[in-house]
Amino acid sequence: MPRPRPLPIDPLAEAKRQWLAHGWTDAADGMTAVVSVMRAQQLLLARVDAALKPFALSFARYEMLRLLAFSRSGSLPLSSVVARLQVHATTVTSTAERLVRDGLILREPHPHDGRAAMLSLTDAGRDLVERATAALNSQVFSAPGMSAEDTTGLVGIVARLRRDAGDFTEPRPQPDPL
Repeated sequence: MPRPRPLPIDPLAEAKRQWLAHGWTDAADGMTAVVSVMRAQQLLLARVDAALKPFALSFARYEMLRLLAFSRSGSLPLSSVVARLQVHATTVTSTAERLVRDGLILREPHPHDGRAAMLSLTDAGRDLVERATAALNSQVFSAPGMSAEDTTGLVGIVARLRRDAGDFTEPRPQPDPL
């Protein structure tokens, strides 16, 4: 798909101008920050989606596979996946069902808790997530579209926002948040 031509003006700057003109001065900077982050998320997700498309993976499916691959045994309780991915249990269950259907993970009974389930990476899932990670690293993560200094600054700002919203607590958990 061809890349659209840049707009002659920054629509967010115009939105801020409109906010100020309508007397919403106290909210103008916040609106600009929120909408800027949301637009940046759209741009970055488009790059991630393009990198994952050859692997028939959404970012949610990739994240689950990568999380399982990072675990020592290649398996985690479903409840741990929910907590670590910070999404609703229904979303994790739905994503897991698709990955099970595709032979990329197994859903098994928990060895010590009859009410819980374990998600385990298959060899096919491990192979796929390693190839997808290599693509993401080369096509997106190694050059996110910002300088190294801006990347570090942005990660710090967003980490403070996440901490203040309750994503994690102080003192810093291990490993240190980004």
